[in-house]
Amino acid sequence: MSAPRELIPEHKLLSESEAKKVSKEYGIPLEKFPKILESDAQCTKLGAKSGNLVAIHMDDPTGKYTTYRYVVRG
Repeated sequence: MSAPRELIPEHKLLSESEAKKVSKEYGIPLEKFPKILESDAQCTKLGAKSGNLVAIHMDDPTGKYTTYRYVVRG
């Protein structure tokens, strides 16, 4: 059984240049971002592979924000 579509935040696979820009903006290497498995349903859907960075765009009652996950094997 899958979650209702409105409960799943938007996931976006970042290009290598976008990922480097985010890494530089936050001042940390990509490997230090929180992790997500490449077997995760959203990673599979996006075709994300180990070493990629995924942006997750969320809306909640306090506002809109983006978080990032570094894709690892698994």
